[in-house]
Amino acid sequence: MVAYYAERAREYERIYHKPERQPELQRLSGFVVETFAGADVFEVACGTGYWTQILARSAASVIATDINEEVLAVARAKDLGPTVTFQRADAFALPAPERSFSAGLSAFWWSHLPKSQIAGFLRGFHRVLAPGARVVFIDNAYAEGSSTPISRTDEHGDTYQLRRLDDGSTHEVRKNFPTEAELRAAVEGMAREVRVESLRYYWILSYKLRGE
Repeated sequence: MVAYYAERAREYERIYHKPERQPELQRLSGFVVETFAGADVFEVACGTGYWTQILARSAASVIATDINEEVLAVARAKDLGPTVTFQRADAFALPAPERSFSAGLSAFWWSHLPKSQIAGFLRGFHRVLAPGARVVFIDNAYAEGSSTPISRTDEHGDTYQLRRLDDGSTHEVRKNFPTEAELRAAVEGMAREVRVESLRYYWILSYKLRGE
């Protein structure tokens, strides 16, 4: 997965150019701007900074992290100003926070998580955030005729797609499409004010951490 996204860095944002998805992307962008207005945000798996750029419109500050230097180079080139800092970090081993973050965002990362590692990832992510922090995940819903078909399902229930890059190479990529019930179950006991919004091409999971 790491190697795939390193090789895909320069062509990654084409996924946001699909004409049929523009109304929903505008809806998601507006949601992000409104939700994180004035917040100090920690972002996991920021990739090329597409959503970081949107966060920067309203957030007080953003620490945006990714494991891939190749995608971070694209993100840093956006020059988003002094309120945004990009850092290399492993989503499964996030650094201890040097300050308090009032919110967290991860866009298009949940679907790549092995189902067996979701709980561990969430515990690590939540440790970076302050009690009562607002947390948002955004990701793809499976849309027949628009999404890349599922190529196989493994013994753990994780699903995969075959993707081809501009250089002609083909990569098998884990891509899960959770149900609303699965999303709610994943954060049960950790969260309050849990909301799930299901669109045609995307979904939004938002909640506040317990402990406030």
